[in-house]
Amino acid sequence: MEGIEKVYQFLDEAHTYYLATVEGDQPRVRAFGTSLLYNGKLYIQTGKVKPVSKQIAANPKVEVCAFKDGKWLRVAGELVNDDDKAVKEAMLEKMPSLKGMYSADDDNMQMLYFKNADATFSSFTDAPETIHF
Repeated sequence: MEGIEKVYQFLDEAHTYYLATVEGDQPRVRAFGTSLLYNGKLYIQTGKVKPVSKQIAANPKVEVCAFKDGKWLRVAGELVNDDDKAVKEAMLEKMPSLKGMYSADDDNMQMLYFKNADATFSSFTDAPETIHF
């Protein structure tokens, strides 16, 4: 399995991860559950009207952390906005529960992919493994 696929699989199986942004000089962390591997890119999704979207626009450097089966994953990188309708449709197909809040045609659904990312798998027993994508 390629590196980015391993990262995606971990996030997908963990179901919940925590996204950290900054607002001015204040860190902000919140739970997320959206992830998608599409055309070789790792995506997350949010709404453009949410404060997290404004924080990412002001500073696209973020970090996520997920925990599963005694291991954790941290992904640090930059998020890039992608308004492609096809990627929005792919997320809605993967996660139909989002359809109550978002549409591939609305201007609120925001898809963001990681660039210049370092993903580090860690545990208390194994040496860390870092994947760059």
